[in-house]
Amino acid sequence: MFQNYLKIAVRNLLKHKTFSFINISGVAIGLACFLLLSLYVKDELSYDRFHANAERIYRLNRTFLSKDGTESLRLGHAAPPFGPLVKQDFPEVEQVVRMLEMGGLIEYGENIYNEGNVFAAEANIFKLFSFKVIQGNPDKALENPFSIMFSKKMAEKYFGKENPIGKTVKLENHFDCTVTGVFESLPSQSHFHPEALISFSTLNDGRVYGAEGLRSNWGNNSFSTFLLLPKNYDPQKLVKAFPAFQNRHIDTNASTYSVLNLTKLTDIHLHSHLDSEIESNGDIQYVYLFSAIAIFILVIACINYMNLATARSATRAKEVGMRKVIGAVRHQLIRQFLSESILLVVVSLFFAIVLVVICLPFLNDFTQKQLSFNALLDPLFLSIVLAITLFTGVIAGSYPAFFMTSFQPLSVFKGRVASALKNGKLRQGLVVTQFAIAVVLIICTAVVYNQMKYVKNYKLGFSKDQMVLLRAGSDSVINYESIKQQLKANSNIVEVGRSSRVPSGRLLDSWEAYVMKGDSMAPADIGVKSLSVDEDFIPAYQIEMAAGRNFSKAFSTDKTNGFILNETAVKQLGWKNPGDAIGARFGYGEIRGQIVGVTKDYHFESLHQKVAPIAMFAQTDRLGWMSVHISGGNIKEALAHIESVWQRQFPDRPFEYEFLDQKFGVLYATEQTQQLLFGIFSGIAIFISCMGLLGLSIFVAEIRTKEIGVRKVLGASIASLVIMLSNDFLKLVIIAIIVASPIAWYAMNNWLQNFAYHTNINWGVFMFAAFISIAIALFTISFQSIKAALMNPVKSLKSE
Repeated sequence: MFQNYLKIAVRNLLKHKTFSFINISGVAIGLACFLLLSLYVKDELSYDRFHANAERIYRLNRTFLSKDGTESLRLGHAAPPFGPLVKQDFPEVEQVVRMLEMGGLIEYGENIYNEGNVFAAEANIFKLFSFKVIQGNPDKALENPFSIMFSKKMAEKYFGKENPIGKTVKLENHFDCTVTGVFESLPSQSHFHPEALISFSTLNDGRVYGAEGLRSNWGNNSFSTFLLLPKNYDPQKLVKAFPAFQNRHIDTNASTYSVLNLTKLTDIHLHSHLDSEIESNGDIQYVYLFSAIAIFILVIACINYMNLATARSATRAKEVGMRKVIGAVRHQLIRQFLSESILLVVVSLFFAIVLVVICLPFLNDFTQKQLSFNALLDPLFLSIVLAITLFTGVIAGSYPAFFMTSFQPLSVFKGRVASALKNGKLRQGLVVTQFAIAVVLIICTAVVYNQMKYVKNYKLGFSKDQMVLLRAGSDSVINYESIKQQLKANSNIVEVGRSSRVPSGRLLDSWEAYVMKGDSMAPADIGVKSLSVDEDFIPAYQIEMAAGRNFSKAFSTDKTNGFILNETAVKQLGWKNPGDAIGARFGYGEIRGQIVGVTKDYHFESLHQKVAPIAMFAQTDRLGWMSVHISGGNIKEALAHIESVWQRQFPDRPFEYEFLDQKFGVLYATEQTQQLLFGIFSGIAIFISCMGLLGLSIFVAEIRTKEIGVRKVLGASIASLVIMLSNDFLKLVIIAIIVASPIAWYAMNNWLQNFAYHTNINWGVFMFAAFISIAIALFTISFQSIKAALMNPVKSLKSE
């Protein structure tokens, strides 16, 4: 019996080639989108799960509170004393590992590179994380000071085919380290990717950090701290004990301004969005979003099959009637129709896999991932794909299988079925569902595009174009004045400024601010971010002053006790106007002085964050960044000049630079990718939906053949017939737009809340989506409508 069903299914596919092509291509595209997005989602959900102890590892986080109890700074890092003290006070914690990011210059022979992803790590790191150590003893490799382990990739970069063990490399031109091991790089599905590990005991050296700082520095929250908890241990037990723990070791009020909590290792990538992270994380919201899009595209493809099956239902209804007359029972007919749909989906799956292989490199390019087709061969994932394929076949074939097999033979032969199919509410509902999904995606694409355009054109309050960024060092390392004069000797260099951080980064440094209250200085009620700058920083970035003056060499006290605030800081500290703050006493950390200037607000961070209150001061020992503002006339010549000056000053350091506008672009890379994905999948959704419309227009023309012939005989024009045939479909598209608009508005309004500064959703977006949807639908329908209207009425009436 199954062989007979299969034979009939193949015959039907070959007999109705147009319908088969539309069905197979639509389902294939839907399955391909589903598979591609499933690979993306699978990759996102697999982060850090390769570690053997992944379910028991937690990261220690520290959050600072403002005076009113609100969160002012949320850190995925902690101060260095926390690690040993947690192990001391909570013996149930099996392991504690601290890491400190130490990217910098590494030198071996003629190989000199400025490296990132270099971490100081405690010796027991391999007891916590599942590194694959290729050479060296993982239990002892990081025990001794000035020991370093390289990833296999980095070892080959410095030593080629030489055995790296025992070799000596120089770090930051300060100290030598001995290579004690080699490990495999962590997979891409990791929230951090160390390429070199330095023994944590190296930090005891005063040239690096200092033993006293590791014991007592509660202010430097730069250390990633991970805990290994016992099996089935409730981490909330630790969290509840942390307030007393802080009060015991820091001060009696520590828990009122500092909160400790834990994040599970496997939750970091998708659920942790703190102000400091080792690397940029993903977002569980995007996983939900892309999962929904994958399902929606597949649903649209299934709806297409149902609608196109309806287009042939008048003919298939007679087949069903004849089969019932000669003795076929309903369950046999259901199996026949389901076997047809499952066969079609299986054939579609083959073409979908071909599409996945073709499109996967493009998906990797704009998601910056390393998704592999081999992931499809994972037994669990493969079984899920096969189950989805079978489910899709059943769902797609459910309408013809269960609806058409319910026809009574007498009704079929009297023509009642064709009349019922013509006015089918289910068919109309499916079309509305299809286009509603497509319209939602179009509106989302338009909103994301408008927000990205808004971000690009937003006035940041400073000049970011033609700004070259260099990691230089402090005055104790370089002769900055000499470098500045050499740089400005070239007419293409507009200005050179220095700062502790550069725009586009997060302002993580924060000390307590003090203002005059009565006759004495008292702590302010707000948190104020700190930024060290020199007198050239504000002119280099062309930041406007709201009141007062810039730092100046003419005032020697500026470097010791002068402050420049931004407008937000002035307002939140209680002054009504910027001018009122000039000359006022102000304290920041251990420094006491006065305010010499107030800048207009500028967006140091991305537009995801509100402008923070900032206090700028001129401490030259903290100015590690140089910002070189060049004119737009001859960028290549300016860069060549900067490189020549750099090489004269730092012959042992590679010349590396960044453009500030590119760094700002990285801040919105996720949104740019989202915009592209929305655009692609909304286009696919529209395409598949229009294929369904094409099939339905064929169906309508087929059912209304006699009516069209009679109307033509009575004098109806071709234009009136085209309008008549298109009218019903356009009504459905308009209903879909009405249904989709509030859904899309709600979703994108929530999305825009991720930005502190964003555009508004205006009616133009909905008009654009409506125009695109109606125009494409009308273009699709018109082909079959015009063809039906041009048909010779004699033939149509004769056929009836």
